[in-house]
Amino acid sequence: MDIRTYLKDNKLITDGAFGTYYVNKGGKFDIIEMSNFGEPELVKEIHREYIEAGAKLIRTNTFSSNAELFSHDIEKAAENAVCGYRLAKEVADEYDDVFVAADMGPITPNDIYDSLSVEKQYMELSKAFVDNGAEILLYETLSSLDDVSGVIRDIKKYSGKDLFVIVQFCVNQYGFSNAGRSAKSLVEECMKIQEIDAVGFNCGVGPVHLYKIIEDMGIPEGKYITALPNAGYPKFSKNRMVFLDNENYFTQKELNIAELGVHIVGGCCGTTPSYIKKLSEGIKNISEKKADVMEIKSENTEDKVKNNSFFNDKTEKLIAVELAPPSDSNDDKFLEAANYLKNMNVDVLTFPDSPSGRTRADSVLMASKVHASTGMKVMPHICCRDKNAIAIRAQLLGAHMNDIHNFLIVTGDPVPTMIRQNVKSVFNFDSVGMMKIIKDMNGEQFCKSPVTYGGVINYDRLKFDVEIRRVEKKMEAGARFFFTQPVFTKEDAEKIIMVKKQTGARILCGFMPLVSRNNAIFIKNEMTGIRVTDEICDLFKPEMSRDESEDVGVRIVKSVMETVSDYVDGYYFTFPFNRVYLLEKILH
Repeated sequence: MDIRTYLKDNKLITDGAFGTYYVNKGGKFDIIEMSNFGEPELVKEIHREYIEAGAKLIRTNTFSSNAELFSHDIEKAAENAVCGYRLAKEVADEYDDVFVAADMGPITPNDIYDSLSVEKQYMELSKAFVDNGAEILLYETLSSLDDVSGVIRDIKKYSGKDLFVIVQFCVNQYGFSNAGRSAKSLVEECMKIQEIDAVGFNCGVGPVHLYKIIEDMGIPEGKYITALPNAGYPKFSKNRMVFLDNENYFTQKELNIAELGVHIVGGCCGTTPSYIKKLSEGIKNISEKKADVMEIKSENTEDKVKNNSFFNDKTEKLIAVELAPPSDSNDDKFLEAANYLKNMNVDVLTFPDSPSGRTRADSVLMASKVHASTGMKVMPHICCRDKNAIAIRAQLLGAHMNDIHNFLIVTGDPVPTMIRQNVKSVFNFDSVGMMKIIKDMNGEQFCKSPVTYGGVINYDRLKFDVEIRRVEKKMEAGARFFFTQPVFTKEDAEKIIMVKKQTGARILCGFMPLVSRNNAIFIKNEMTGIRVTDEICDLFKPEMSRDESEDVGVRIVKSVMETVSDYVDGYYFTFPFNRVYLLEKILH
């Protein structure tokens, strides 16, 4: 029977945990997936026990079968995955109407700035499964949809079959994933992808909390919904997860979840065949008390955002100025510069977040102080390097309470090499991932007064078509404007114009008036992402006075401004050593 046909008239019971049950049965491999080759009969025995207990959907023993597990060899990972699928299918074929889901767990990227390798792994694994007969693909324990959405679309085209695709997210008891995304927003994103057949949750959370999350979220229409919570919350003993023996409790709570209108139920970590047996027996007697239909809010918050944005309905060129927070506790010169700019028709002041991985005063706190002192629009930069999703959400909530409604979202510079042994980067996600968090918060916590956020254009990226795709992804994630790194040549100005033409993004082109030959040489050699040529350095002569050098820097800026003026929406100025008085020379 086709799985869709089965689901028309039945709740679908899945198996329980494979890994924790394998350990309980005395499996000899620390890496469970290695047992596909090393202990095939034990693997088949576990699948058979779950089917005998009442499971109608079993998942392959391939959760971690990815390139990282096999020394970055995706072919070996795929070979192991195929082996796991064949073992499960051999057992399923012994019974009537038992389905096999080809299981793929989360894959950690090797480089936080480039998820292409992760997408490639998912695609290669998916192809291997499909080529060997898999008709149900399960992408599970995900924190976001970023790495699999394109794969899901592509694999359905590749297969030529009507694949059944299940996506499951891992959220905590408060309903947030490790990427900071809310359960509801993750489901809403899946609702927009036609190729996804079922969406839900597994792992990370016990049955009572998952019940509450689904009840509060509501049941979306048009997709099958899954719920596979853990047996509960584990304790650790001798580096192993140990779960309570709570079959009766788990079963009752999972039946309550099924009554909400969930279509596919089962168990994750800590559950065993005896859990699934009780669930299978109990499911026959439930009466549905369906949760409310999930309300999908309109994303049309344009008018509310305009009221808070630094650009609002302004039609003239926008002016943004960056002020670097001090590296000590003396903010006199910093505040002096801010107050000077108050009278210079500047639309927003921006504050970098410890650029180059070197400590400066907190960007949000400095923005709050400047806003209180001057009344100007302020925009702290928020980077992904130093805080996890919990801390970033907390920071955004605090900023919003303090009347800060504009943010520049950046992935962030890495920590300098010499201190990496003592200082660790976080990088839960990149700038696109953080934008999605803020987009969620705009629809939830900030719905009455949503914030405005934008991103950065890296014109110096080697593959510029990749950068254009990044801009498009950021726009999809809600970015309403873009700043660029300082531009010094017409060649790089043309790249900015190309981005404008291809994306239509609101762009503030970056400028930095160099103030001396030493300053130019330092920027050329020490600042990544900014391209200063030898020709520009040579315009500054060692014998020049301070005023003469500044005049050269201003002329360079004005020349590039003339090149981009018909295309960009504004200008973003950074002044070395806080020489903000140069703004008047540039604008007049």
